[in-house]
Amino acid sequence: MQALNFPPADWQMSLKNLVSDPAELLALLNLPAEHLPAAERAAKLFGLRVPREFVELMHPGDINDPLLKQVLPIDAEFIDKPGYVADPLAESQARPVPGVVHKYQDRVLLILSGACAINCRYCFRRHFPYEENRISGAAKDRALDYIRERTELREVILSGGDPLVSSDKRLEELIGELSAINHIERLRIHSRLPVVIPRRLTEHLERILSSSGLQTALVLHINHPQEISDELTDACQRLRRAGITLLNQAVILRGINDEVEIQVELNRALYRSSILPYYLFLFDPVKGASHFDLSEPQAQALAAQMQAQLPGYLMPRLAKEIPGRPSKTLIQVTPAD
Repeated sequence: MQALNFPPADWQMSLKNLVSDPAELLALLNLPAEHLPAAERAAKLFGLRVPREFVELMHPGDINDPLLKQVLPIDAEFIDKPGYVADPLAESQARPVPGVVHKYQDRVLLILSGACAINCRYCFRRHFPYEENRISGAAKDRALDYIRERTELREVILSGGDPLVSSDKRLEELIGELSAINHIERLRIHSRLPVVIPRRLTEHLERILSSSGLQTALVLHINHPQEISDELTDACQRLRRAGITLLNQAVILRGINDEVEIQVELNRALYRSSILPYYLFLFDPVKGASHFDLSEPQAQALAAQMQAQLPGYLMPRLAKEIPGRPSKTLIQVTPAD
């Protein structure tokens, strides 16, 4: 694979140079063209987007590479299975103003951007109406007013899309406005971008997060140990030294990370990179991705095997999100025999 020659801090160049053509992705990985027609068909349902840095972590010639399977469009996305819907978490019922999702009592989520560096095929927001939920101009003012008026709120979560596609300047401005709201104590950023483009964790971003005056956590989305590059580890260790809490939430995906050996190595690798395991989610039943799903009993059995091999602080909480409930639903794990 051709080496990348981007300037070390120019993550925005990486965003402009994503792989979006299935033919190019297959060619980069030396995969046969027989997979192309299905990939082109499914890409019309949900576009292909993958950074070249993430492609470099894949194994050439392996159509079953666990990273490739997360991003390659396939014909299974056309399966219309009952119970798999466009809005699996009923977020349309929890948007009081555009760009705001308010489901839980003391925290609120801001859809900072509709863009992502990577289109994961299992994304529960693959059908989300981002055009109606842009946080800019008057919509941003309304969102901030909503937060100011609700003094029960203690935490703001930046989400998307991916909030870190926003520039450092835009993030600094918004975080400054949030830190000026007296009842807001905590800031959480949910992002996959540092995993697929580690250079996004700039020194400038580190200074913004460490000097905001808010207790700040960066929640990453890493599903497989192969996703943890040396560059990501270095960046995360630097952020941890700066006082930023680093957490990971993963989702169980059939054929990708549903084996105990993979999960055990993932959570050990996270800790080596200064990231604490947080949640291991059951699949959200989004339309077009039912082939990734694993049953709840299968997930419980997997978690029990993990629990037998991992210390408590490396064991993520097995959970699912049920619309209308006041919190995530933790799934009971019975110790393995």
